[in-house]
Amino acid sequence: QVQLVESGGGLVQPGGSLRLSCAASGFTFSSYIMRWYRQAPGKERELVATIGSYGSTSYADSVKGRFTISRDNNKNMVYLQMNSLKPDDTAVYYCKRPAGEYWGQGTQVTVSS
Repeated sequence: QVQLVESGGGLVQPGGSLRLSCAASGFTFSSYIMRWYRQAPGKERELVATIGSYGSTSYADSVKGRFTISRDNNKNMVYLQMNSLKPDDTAVYYCKRPAGEYWGQGTQVTVSS
């Protein structure tokens, strides 16, 4: 069955960096678009970044220039490199395979001094 497992979240100071990872299994990873979403307390879940099966990328305006999504099709992994983090980036971050609406369990990112 399809499984998505996120890791790499934590507490970081403003201006710091984190790299989130999502380990995928149970499907032919290289064939699918993958996405990162986030949900802050009291807010709706929002799309952060998308990567196509061949590596094309797109980003929410709020993270453009600071976040980078990437994938390793040999390792069935998708990553989100987050730089210049701000308190507004605090949220639970989720990995998603849009086809079939598969979600990971999420990883908490807290940006605070």
